[in-house]
Amino acid sequence: MRSIAVLGGGIGGLAASYYLCKSLQVTKVIVLESSSRFGGWLWSTRRSDGAVFEHGPRGIRPAGAVGHNTLNMSVSDRQVNCQVDDLGLAGEILPITHSHAASKNRYLYVNGQLHRMPSGISGLLRRVPPFSRPLLLSVAKEILVKKGVGDDESIHSFVSRRLGKELADIAADSLCRGVFAGDCRKLSMRSCLPLFYNAEQHRGSLLLGLMLGSGPSLVVPPGPLAQRSVKESWAQWSLSRGVESLPESITNSLQQSGTVQLHREAAVKQISPSASGWKIHLEDGVISADHIISALPAKALSSALPSTWIPLIQELQDISTVTVAVVNLEYDGSILPVTGFGHLVPSSEDRGLLGVVYDSVFFPQHNRPTGQSTRLTVMMGGAWFQEVFGAPEAVTEELLLAKATEIVSRHLGVTIPPSWSRVAIQRDCIPQYYQGHFRRVESMRSFIKKNSLSLSLVGSSYDGVSVNDVIFSGRTAVEELLGSGV
Repeated sequence: MRSIAVLGGGIGGLAASYYLCKSLQVTKVIVLESSSRFGGWLWSTRRSDGAVFEHGPRGIRPAGAVGHNTLNMSVSDRQVNCQVDDLGLAGEILPITHSHAASKNRYLYVNGQLHRMPSGISGLLRRVPPFSRPLLLSVAKEILVKKGVGDDESIHSFVSRRLGKELADIAADSLCRGVFAGDCRKLSMRSCLPLFYNAEQHRGSLLLGLMLGSGPSLVVPPGPLAQRSVKESWAQWSLSRGVESLPESITNSLQQSGTVQLHREAAVKQISPSASGWKIHLEDGVISADHIISALPAKALSSALPSTWIPLIQELQDISTVTVAVVNLEYDGSILPVTGFGHLVPSSEDRGLLGVVYDSVFFPQHNRPTGQSTRLTVMMGGAWFQEVFGAPEAVTEELLLAKATEIVSRHLGVTIPPSWSRVAIQRDCIPQYYQGHFRRVESMRSFIKKNSLSLSLVGSSYDGVSVNDVIFSGRTAVEELLGSGV
């Protein structure tokens, strides 16, 4: 029926292409990736001795509709016909259950000390530092708090209003730094944490909303792997060769489909409407397509659009991003004083440090097979990168490595130097959904619809930054384009 160009070969563009090639309506899919590799921020280093280090996401959550969708990798809501198993990955999955130490033990570093986050009834009933009173008091009073009057507010404002300023300053602040590398005083509650926003909107309370449901929700029937994840109570999962195996396997599947053309080092310079659809201008030529699915970052797409589309360009440019320094460290021996997922750090404690992940605790399979070792990842910068470290293009890897090792020494009492390290400066890696983000996205899609543009927007700039959200955005775009029965 049509040729479709997919701009961007990260997980969003690959997912969209994967769903497209399952439809008989599509005769050709052209994937254009500006870099030398596919997969975007899903990026793993596999050392020759078998150790694996992640420079982006390190685990994927299986829960909910979008979690099931990733495990299913299905195009329709009928019988699952294209699972992760089809990609040859079922045997490589490394699940972490809810009862695992990495799921139960999460820490905050506050006032120069590690504090285990409260869990279970006993943790809610008693005062647990760094909090000044039992969390159950804040939760119980939350039911009596009036609903907010606006259509959006910052996460800090929402949590302060419903649960108290202390929880906003410590817990919400740390969470936003760990998940979004962002400032909870700017991030949108509605767009970043829609489950909690909708709980208040539909039930007038977080607690009641989580207990009774908060309005209609997506349903994706679980395939065999998703059913297994529920039965075994998975909290998250990875793959034996790292999360980059997921985009690699999708890429291999696309190469074998006969429908998809994959182009590396094919940066899009300009796109312009034509009589039959689009002309896509590259460094070394022009490609024609009937429809474009853009999985490019918002700002990258804005610079390629016709200059007359000012409203759309402006909305795209207004979506900010942050840069994160990811420092992977390996130490000889077992050097952790505690066992858990890792620890987060509120901005009041250290603006430059987002958190430290204890990789060896939850995926020991990624350790080198000989000799005991400990793998850690130190995350720094985010919304505070420029303030603390200066311009990303000017900061040195040596400076970041020195900062990371000093943090590990001070926070965890590690006195030996790392035996191996790698520093990655992930430029503009996480979009920031500031207050009013939902209106911005609505405005963009309204412009596209009003002007009858054969253009779909997918990826982390719009409808969620998690791996699951980005994959689901690819599926949604294909279903809207070809019908939900694809």
